[in-house]
Amino acid sequence: MATKVMEVVKGLDLKRYMGRWYEIACFPSRFQPSDGVNTRATYTLGDDGAIRVLNETWSGGKRSFIEGTAYKADPNSDEAKLKILSRKNDMDDEIYKELVEKAKDEGYDVSKLQKTPHTNPAPEGEGPEDTKGVWWLKSLLGK
Repeated sequence: MATKVMEVVKGLDLKRYMGRWYEIACFPSRFQPSDGVNTRATYTLGDDGAIRVLNETWSGGKRSFIEGTAYKADPNSDEAKLKILSRKNDMDDEIYKELVEKAKDEGYDVSKLQKTPHTNPAPEGEGPEDTKGVWWLKSLLGK
């Protein structure tokens, strides 16, 4: 748990934030499969200002996904809280170590941080879908 208050991004340019981002590392979550690879998020800005979110991961060779919509918590503010992601599906080890050290300095317990495996090249298209249910629901049920 962080001991400091997270600083917010000021003057966020939403259009620059749109597109595909790859998860480089994460803390284990019951909402994601433990064997997930190639985890990524794609953000699309709608005409109404809402952000369409597509989260994808591959588990057992099948694509699982969840779609949603994000909004700024305060539309009148130029501040935003964001998750650290990367435009590429890999990261230089030295940069990764620096970012982990920065998180540690901010008070985060990085001992449970796990790097997310990615294949090169990254999967294109949607691939076969997981027909047994969405991954986050299955993870809640421990399957």
